[in-house]
Amino acid sequence: MRADYHVHSEYSDDSIYKIEDIIKDAIEKGLDEICITDHVDYGIKDDWDSGKKLPIRDGKTLANVDYPKFFDEITQLKEKYKGQIIIKKGMEFGVQTHTIENYERLFETYPYDFIILSIHQVNNKEFWNNEYQQGKTEQELYHDYYEEMYNVVQNYHNYSVLGHMDLICRYDYKDGYPAFKNHKEQIEKILKYIIKDGKGIELNTSSKHYGLNDLTPSRDILKLYKQLGGTILTIGSDTHVPNQLNAYIDEAKVELKKLGFTKFCTFENMEPIFHDL
Repeated sequence: MRADYHVHSEYSDDSIYKIEDIIKDAIEKGLDEICITDHVDYGIKDDWDSGKKLPIRDGKTLANVDYPKFFDEITQLKEKYKGQIIIKKGMEFGVQTHTIENYERLFETYPYDFIILSIHQVNNKEFWNNEYQQGKTEQELYHDYYEEMYNVVQNYHNYSVLGHMDLICRYDYKDGYPAFKNHKEQIEKILKYIIKDGKGIELNTSSKHYGLNDLTPSRDILKLYKQLGGTILTIGSDTHVPNQLNAYIDEAKVELKKLGFTKFCTFENMEPIFHDL
């Protein structure tokens, strides 16, 4: 099974990659299955039909997914490319504790195969523009990030895997902070909870194109997840542009084998399907 389970299309505000182009490219690359997982980030973004004036950034409207168009297009493409590739319906939910109700409503409205739960911001402060990091020590930065993650997973359960679990490392511009060692207790608490809750984690191969010196999540986190009994694991490229599709996924499988994993997952109707690495 060759699959990419973290892919963004033009329905995300940070991509212009058309879904049909993604499907064609995935077929050309020899993928058996793909899951489109576009961004939803309540708190910092509104829905297309909110009635509010939506901001523009870099020529792209900042809004959550246009859900009816998204699901209609995937349904049509599933039929068009039947027999050539399996296409799954997903989303990446950027959940915060104060936005959980929004995601509860959204989850009940549309049919999903797979949901990535990600912590992209805390208290509506984003990581990519350094807003969240302002005025925090590294200890505070990581502590508050993992505290928010723990609070979210305790209170929101309609998801499949926890995405890029140590994402904050990508936006920590200082070198050498022992994040796993200093926050192992928090990380272990989160992993124990999601395992008990029947959820998993993803291995996000974007660490390569971001030039990070470890996997995402780190090898230490992946080892701990396995030691604690975690088995549900997906692999995704976090594609936003064509050359990222399926990038480093074969290498990721090799890394997982080195860590002792033997299986990875795809999903259907929110249920994991296990495959040999």
